Amino acid sequence: MAVQTVATESTTPSVDLGPASGLSCRECGTKFPLGPIFACAECFGPLEVAYDLPLGDPEALRKQIEAGPANIWRYAPLLPVPADVADKPNLNPGWTKLVKADNLAAELGIQQGKLFVKDDSGNPTHSFKDRVVAQALEAARAFGFTTLSCSSTGNLAGAVGAAAARAGFRSCVFIPHDLEQGKVVMAAVYGGELVGIEGNYDDVNRFCSELIGDPLGEGWGFVNVNLRPYYGEGSKTLAYEICEQLGWELPDQLVIPIASGSQLTKIDKGLKELIALGLVEDKPYKIFGAQAEGCSPVSAAFKAGQDVVRPQKPNTIAKSLAIGNPADGPYVLDIARRTGGAVEDVDDEQVVDAIELLARSEGIFAETAGGVTVGVTKKLVEAGLIDPSRTTVVLNTGDGLKTLDAVAERSQATATIKPSLDAFRSAGLAK
Repeated sequence: MAVQTVATESTTPSVDLGPASGLSCRECGTKFPLGPIFACAECFGPLEVAYDLPLGDPEALRKQIEAGPANIWRYAPLLPVPADVADKPNLNPGWTKLVKADNLAAELGIQQGKLFVKDDSGNPTHSFKDRVVAQALEAARAFGFTTLSCSSTGNLAGAVGAAAARAGFRSCVFIPHDLEQGKVVMAAVYGGELVGIEGNYDDVNRFCSELIGDPLGEGWGFVNVNLRPYYGEGSKTLAYEICEQLGWELPDQLVIPIASGSQLTKIDKGLKELIALGLVEDKPYKIFGAQAEGCSPVSAAFKAGQDVVRPQKPNTIAKSLAIGNPADGPYVLDIARRTGGAVEDVDDEQVVDAIELLARSEGIFAETAGGVTVGVTKKLVEAGLIDPSRTTVVLNTGDGLKTLDAVAERSQATATIKPSLDAFRSAGLAK
């Protein structure tokens, strides 16, 4: 199958993607049939999946979801996947813990019982990327692709490699040459090709965009390029799970990390869908975006009151968020302003402090992106932008074992002693 990148009216593959009815341009609203395409032929705007959602009896739909498997496929009626998706070989990500974080709340000055951490480090490859890859994989099956690929800051590369191995696909993924070693190993161990590109993520993404239009890319499904509309829908499952785990209620405030911005925009889309379906009561909610200071183009635009996100050259330890030209940046700005939220950033030292704070207060070891969200939450509370009396959900999107270098210098043995009680007493540790 020839790879297509721009939608045209002649794109008419016959595929089964459940309730997905087509693709819709986010800028001009032009509709297109389902296909491996991501840009509108009319205005070159990004495409997203449109649905025939199961409007009708909310209680019946709620019961159907609750009776489903303990993974993202419980929400298959709301996703671009075939009805039998749970029977196919995949990693079955999702249904991760929503941790009531009272210890962290006390540290941050938030009311007890009001702070939760959505800990997505419990996914198969220990990041939320398993959710989005699972959706893209089903689209790749439907469109007849044989190779699964991506441009990645690390976590996505591992998720693609693992999903491809499980599903029997070839994988070839592309990463910046200077990623954290833990992420390199995790991406390579699944047996696919792993290619380092000299440059940052934006350079990698640019290369992949060239490859996708070349005969070399024939039969390749790039999960975050030509399969991007389907890939992005995986992030909606975070919204679905959070609300279901809160007893089918919307949170009042969410703090979400920003890399490309897709996760934040799709969580907002998921919340709006739950409202439209009558699965949750409609009420206001605020969405806050979190960036690292060394790569904060969306935060800079928000603070300046601008609608244009100006690219930056990344320079931060939070490499999984180091996208200097985020594709969904303008949409993040719209959502933050529409919901009454904000976009904030923290420096690298604050990121490390927040990783340690979350670990010692709740026993959750987050990667640097989780340090960004916790650090930004602290900053927002101190600035009075987060209401400490309202239900707040903070996202941790990955496992700290992937970014050990960030905390290695400050996380060492308390003491090294001889194996004797006298040595233990002399070290001042006997209390």
